[in-house]
Amino acid sequence: MTISDQEIIGRFRVGYYELHPNVSLNFQLNRFYGWANDGQMLDEIRAAVPRISNYPDWTREMLELSDNALAAGRPLPAAYYARGAQFFLDPDDPRYEPALQRFLDNVLAGNGVTPDDHHLVPYQGTHLSAYRFTPAQPRGTIVVFGGFDSYIVEWLPAAIALRDAGLDTVIFDGPGQGTVLDAGTPMTPDWHLPVAAVLDYFGLNDVTLMGFSLGGCLVLRAAARERRVSRVIAFDIMTELFECITRSPAGLALGSIGANADRIPAPVIDAAFEAIGKVDLLTEWGFKQAKRVMGVATPSEALTVWQEYRTDDVAPLVTQPVLLMAGTKDHYVPLHQLGDQVLTLTAAPSVSARVFTEAEQAQNHCQIGNTGLAIKVILDWVDATGGRAAPDGDER
Repeated sequence: MTISDQEIIGRFRVGYYELHPNVSLNFQLNRFYGWANDGQMLDEIRAAVPRISNYPDWTREMLELSDNALAAGRPLPAAYYARGAQFFLDPDDPRYEPALQRFLDNVLAGNGVTPDDHHLVPYQGTHLSAYRFTPAQPRGTIVVFGGFDSYIVEWLPAAIALRDAGLDTVIFDGPGQGTVLDAGTPMTPDWHLPVAAVLDYFGLNDVTLMGFSLGGCLVLRAAARERRVSRVIAFDIMTELFECITRSPAGLALGSIGANADRIPAPVIDAAFEAIGKVDLLTEWGFKQAKRVMGVATPSEALTVWQEYRTDDVAPLVTQPVLLMAGTKDHYVPLHQLGDQVLTLTAAPSVSARVFTEAEQAQNHCQIGNTGLAIKVILDWVDATGGRAAPDGDER
């Protein structure tokens, strides 16, 4: 039985809510609620928010909500609450591993994933974690990965939707992501290497390659050097990671430090990061995440490494059609990066840009609040660029 695109899009709830006064925590609450697709969560979250003012409060409340959801037989809310709890925990915290395992167990079971769907892709003496979902009659192939804080299985509802839309769908954690990071492999800006490993393993050609969040930067870095990629989707755009990390009001001083880093002693940079992190949760989290993801020990090292994650050095080498997605109120990525990205894609045969708005409830990072609309835009563009064949009997 063929499932229409509209039916697939209708699986996702619409709404970006003001749940917490801290913009970063508010985003995470909307993010995990949206993936779980459980209406009861809104009331639960609203009841918990008055008790959350810092990361310890957050972890306590998310764990309790996860416990309650699991006891009530609600595996997806239990999974995403556990992911929320794990999100801000230090891996050395004794609560980290149990929360992570609860997330993985329940998000896989809740989305009907079987062991046969999972693949370990050889990569530089270790393995990448990948999942493949192939429809009965594939109409095209899409390969998807995440960014700076992702476990790719968080994205399973969207992956299943793409499969049901007729696309042979491969999703993977690369170096510095998810379970690959947990196994000790840091991220690399040379993203064509993990992409090539995945394409080799599955024997894929003529693929649509999509990266979300920091993946919007990584996808262009990969496509510039991997010719088996036929179409490129940046979901959302990210031309410069460093600017995104230092974008918060408290973090703006770090941008000035970054511009003059070669003239500022490393201990001064480290002290500035520490001071700003004490008053700005997003800056504190950004550095802690960088330590793990990119294998750095100090803020001054992170500052240097962050600046390797950019697109201006590779964008002129991209020769595939490109779709760029952006939100008007993305609290991570400033909207001017969309224009910056368009101007540097000088060899792409076509560049399409889609800006999502508050009226669509899709204004924030990666269109959290209206994932269904984002998927519709993706499918329509893949159709327009030849990445999805018409269904049998449909001349489209």
